[in-house]
This record gives sequence, C-alpha cells and structure tokens, in this order.
Amino acid sequence: MGMKKANKKHKIAVITGTRAEYWILKPLINEIKNDPDLKLQLIVTGAHLVREFGNTVTDIEKDGFDINERIDILTSSVTDGGITNSDVSVAMGNAMINAPGVWERLNPDVVVVLGDRYEILALAASAHVCRIPVAHIHGGEITEGAFDDAFRHAITKMSHFHFTATEEYRKRVVQLGESPDRVFNTGALALDTIKTLKILSKKELEKKLKFTFNKHNVLVTFHPVTLENDSAIQLQNLLSVLDKLEETHIIFTKANADPGGSAINKIIEEYVSENLIKSVVFSSMGHLRYFSAMQYVDAVVGNSSSGIIEAPSFKIGTINIGDRQKGRMKAESVIDCTPAKNDIIKAFKKLYSENFQTKIKSVSNPYDGQNTARKIVYILKSKMNNLELKKEFYDIDFKIIDKEEANG
Repeated sequence: MGMKKANKKHKIAVITGTRAEYWILKPLINEIKNDPDLKLQLIVTGAHLVREFGNTVTDIEKDGFDINERIDILTSSVTDGGITNSDVSVAMGNAMINAPGVWERLNPDVVVVLGDRYEILALAASAHVCRIPVAHIHGGEITEGAFDDAFRHAITKMSHFHFTATEEYRKRVVQLGESPDRVFNTGALALDTIKTLKILSKKELEKKLKFTFNKHNVLVTFHPVTLENDSAIQLQNLLSVLDKLEETHIIFTKANADPGGSAINKIIEEYVSENLIKSVVFSSMGHLRYFSAMQYVDAVVGNSSSGIIEAPSFKIGTINIGDRQKGRMKAESVIDCTPAKNDIIKAFKKLYSENFQTKIKSVSNPYDGQNTARKIVYILKSKMNNLELKKEFYDIDFKIIDKEEANG
C-alpha cells in the first residue's frame, strides 16, 4: 500500500498597511498561523515601512510573525512635508505595479484585506485582475467624511467573501449586489484582541509611556477629514477646549498616512512641547499600550474608528468630533458633536455628567461578535475547496421600496 498523501495546505495571504489595521488583524493572523490546514502569508506595505509613521513593521516582527513580502509604496515626499492627494495616487500605482510579482511568488489561494484604505483598494484590484479570490473584512460601513468611504464599497465589488462587523452592514453589502451566501456577520475582529489581552497595570503603563495619570485623562486620536479642508482648524478647536479642562492629562496618538496628516501631527507636537507636564504624543503606541490606556482614561476623543468600535467595550465614553465617522453604527457611549468649540465643550460636559457616567457602565457594544477570528477561519476553510471566481449580481426586492415611495 502506498503512503496516504498529506492534504495540501491552503495559502492565505493577509495584507496590512497601517498600525491600527494590524492590531485588528492580529488575532486572525494568529488563528491562520496556528491552523494545521492553512499556510499564512503575510504582506506588509504602506505606513508600516516608513520611519515617520513609527516603522511599525518592527512591531509585527517582535510579535514573531514571518513577513513574506514587503511592498514599499510611499515616496520620499512623506519626509518632505506630508502626503498629498497626488502622493496617494502614486502610492496606489506603486502598489499595483509591485503586486503581480508578489502574487507570482506567493501564489495564494485567498487574499484577506481589511477596511477601506487606498493601498488596500489597489492591492485588492490587482488580486482581482490576477484571478485571486479576495476576502474583505469590515465592508458595508459608512464614513461620510473620508474618501475611504468610496474605496470600501469598491473593494466590496472586487471581493468574493465578506465578513462584516454587524448585521446592518451585512445587509448593506447585499444591497451592493453581493450574494447573501457570500456575506457573513462575524463581529469586529479588534474585540478578539481586547478579550485576550493582559492589560498593563496603571503603574506599568505610566512607566512605559513616561506619563502620569491625573484625576481626569483622555486619549486623543485625530485624523485628517479627507473630504474637507479644515481638519487643522477642527483640531485647534479641540486643543483650545482641552486647555480649559481642569486636572486633565492627555495622551495623543499621531494621525495616519493620509493627506493633511503631517499638518495635524505638527500641531500636536507643538502643543505637547508647550504642555509637557500634562500631555504626551506617540507615532504608534502598539496595541498593548493603546488598549491598556483605554482602561484608565475617561474617554477616547477625536475622530478615530477606535472610539466607535473598541472604546465601548472598556465602558468609557467617546467624544466623536465631526463627520469622519458619520454613518457608522454607534453605542450609547458615543457622543457625537460638531467641530465647533461650543459643541465640543457641551460634549465634555455630557461626558462627565452623572447620568452619562451611570449609563456607560452597562453599555453594550454593537460590534461584539464573539470569537470573530475563529469564525472567519472556519468559514474560509469551508469555502476553500469550492472557490468560484464568477459572481452574479444579487438584486434585492424593490417591491417594498416602490410601495413605500408610492405611499409618500
């Protein structure tokens, strides 16, 4: 009798381009790496490979993951005054030029992408053209203040499998014409990390951050609002309000690799240099320090998705400023406000009100899917042997909509 052949391991390529995205993907990367039937292929690109954004590729290496490919896409202009809209376009072109060689070398069975960023759009498009199935995480969401909104929906149309963070988002992906049997509500991956993380004690965190917590503390992340021109003015309004808060210390994380991010970072650096006693700034905190900080602050402030998706799980408030996250589902712990000074002041008053502080203790997070990484891997494995590249456009039933319109 001949020896029984071992089953061929399916190759799953995971792409990461930013620090925040990597923190979210990490539990899935671990799950794939530890699965005996799968071979992990890790592709690192974008801001990970740039010193000005913390050179966060080193964090991935410290976590013990082998990096199969590095796709360098950002030009030297990053160091010469920040990223422009033209630089984004060039970066997308660089990604598409370099991707085919990566696909040839790795020959993945599936490419996993997350979210809505420009580098992800370019690499998903290349995989689609090269006839490699794409699995997309966090589709169906809306962020009306950023050009990423259109990118996310475009990635959806080039993807073969969809793992959404809520049921509402699952329905929206179906509304975009994707067949329901390819769309799965698995919850938000980042919450897997939070549940398994051993949070640092306050003393340990203070030592690592070289920062002292006060009576009140906030974690501020403010990204450029790419479809608006006044991101810097919005940030200045926030800083002037923070200045007036008593017994409050501030942890800043820098903006991402988007047009306008450099200007925002300069404003924050200047503020911190003038307020060294009460504030500190980081290019990248790493997920352990970042989530540990959430445990000890009163709120996440700014316009980052972390205030929408992760913060509610820590039973803390979020002050969500402006339109960058407009359209996303939000827990009751999220306080939306305009970038006007008076509205930000009102938001802080609400945050510290007795009624609000009582309410957030029992808030539920709409993004909690329970073991999201394990669900995604299980579904991918179940579909792996019947991968069909052709997709039919799934039409929803318009009878109900037409009837509602007829009734006014």
